[in-house]
Amino acid sequence: VQLVESGRGLVQAGGSLRLSCAASGRAFSYLVVGWFRQAPGKERELVAALSRTGGTPYYADTVKGRFSISRDNAKNTAYLQMNSLKPEDTAVYYCKGVGLRVAYWGQGTQVTVSS
Repeated sequence: VQLVESGRGLVQAGGSLRLSCAASGRAFSYLVVGWFRQAPGKERELVAALSRTGGTPYYADTVKGRFSISRDNAKNTAYLQMNSLKPEDTAVYYCKGVGLRVAYWGQGTQVTVSS
């Protein structure tokens, strides 16, 4: 399975951006999907996660109420809708798919929020 993120961009604070994570192959529907981010000089952190069939998503406290994770298994794609963006959301965003004894990472996409 290959994961490819898209939707990188430069936005002003308060703006919105939607990231997509497209997966190759039919195994996508068997994967738990997570969005991570890594800012310069910081460790990679989990932002949001969603189970194989949806359900209650997980959000980090720093993005709760502003970000929304979703997935469309028919399109083998996961999304991260980001609203009310803040400069501290600036980072490279990665999607990760986790299955039984396997894990896949995308290459990352840059999100820059200007103040």
